[in-house]
Amino acid sequence: MSHKKLFIPGPIEVHPDVLQAMARPMIGHRGSEYSELQKRITEKLQKLAATQSPILISASSGSGLMEGAIRCCTARRAIVFSVGNFGNRWYDMAVGNAVPADKQEVEWGNGLTPEMVDKTLATGKYDCATLTHSETSTGVMNHLDEMAEVFRKYPDIVWCIDAVSSFGGVKIDVDRLGIDVMVTSSQKCLGLPPGISLATFSPKAEKRAQTVKNRGYYLDLLQLLQFIREKNYQYPSTMSVSHLFALDLQLDRIAAEGYENRFARHRAMAKTVQDWARKHFALYPEEGYASTTVTCIKNTRGISVSDLNKELGKRNLSLSNGYGKLKEQTFRIAHMGDLQPSDIAEILTAIEEVLKLR
Repeated sequence: MSHKKLFIPGPIEVHPDVLQAMARPMIGHRGSEYSELQKRITEKLQKLAATQSPILISASSGSGLMEGAIRCCTARRAIVFSVGNFGNRWYDMAVGNAVPADKQEVEWGNGLTPEMVDKTLATGKYDCATLTHSETSTGVMNHLDEMAEVFRKYPDIVWCIDAVSSFGGVKIDVDRLGIDVMVTSSQKCLGLPPGISLATFSPKAEKRAQTVKNRGYYLDLLQLLQFIREKNYQYPSTMSVSHLFALDLQLDRIAAEGYENRFARHRAMAKTVQDWARKHFALYPEEGYASTTVTCIKNTRGISVSDLNKELGKRNLSLSNGYGKLKEQTFRIAHMGDLQPSDIAEILTAIEEVLKLR
């Protein structure tokens, strides 16, 4: 099978050294070597997330810990702020788990405003709120600093964010912002294969979860925390040890690049793609809300995105069609993980050649 360089928003390109780390021989998941591995990873992730909170790890995609968060952190009623498909998914998770919840959905392409969030929280109906940082389906990135200002007015609300397609590519100071649960996963900005998810878990979120009777089992965040504390950094069931080997190495690679350098590289790649999109097509997100990690582009030329991708495939490149109802109306170019500006130049040049844009 020939390899296509991936510019899709997950799974993304994985560095050969990281892939090789997954080929290490297994270790037992109940021994001291495993405990040391998970503890080491936790400390590195706490630095990247700028948090003192525990790091929960799950052998699931990001959706797993998203489901666990809304189930474990809602005692009365949750409000889901949605700007696209994955915000809607969080609401569907609440409904599927019989968690009382409402959804406030904005028109796709738009971001959340502080006024909108403040008005909803001021009703006093909610004790848990979720929002998406980078909405992969629409390329919208909400402004966490603005949201944090609003949530500081409501200290009894547990604030959960989906940072699946942003953490590791965008600076998120969890403790400064006051985020209670930040969920991410392996296959996007962290630059690993898919298969594990990660979350921060604040003392406030822990206290809330203690009041929730039916937290489930596999995705019970308190059980994950209990094993960290009582079993010396272990996981309740069998963890994907190979992913942890890879994550351990990748977090060292991220630190070696330098966090600020990594964030700056992501901003530079985003600017290149978005300037190109404005020149040849148009951005789908409203101005000021375009994601730093994935750009969603309006198909203003009426091209066949499917045919474009077939032609790019002949050059061993791949981008992403629009998500769901946006298929063929948009297309998406991811610029995250270990991709470099030279990679971005390669995909944009190829698109121009295929579509004869020059």
